[in-house]
Amino acid sequence: MKTAVSIPDRVFAEAERLARRARTSRSELYSHALAEYVARHAPERVTDAMNRTLAKLGTESNAFVSAASRRVLERTEW
Repeated sequence: MKTAVSIPDRVFAEAERLARRARTSRSELYSHALAEYVARHAPERVTDAMNRTLAKLGTESNAFVSAASRRVLERTEW
């Protein structure tokens, strides 16, 4: 989708420099930046993604992982 927005000259110049350094188009840079901003302001999306991943992993316990986790927690200062 095409859209037109107004941004301060300073922000535009910094974005241009970043796009050149990253060897990406201005549109791609702005798209990634906006997607990141939206993700940061929609924490329920992160929670939903984590819940879906955990559901796929299941609740089966792994003895090695449990023992290693316990050792790490015992050495951690709380």
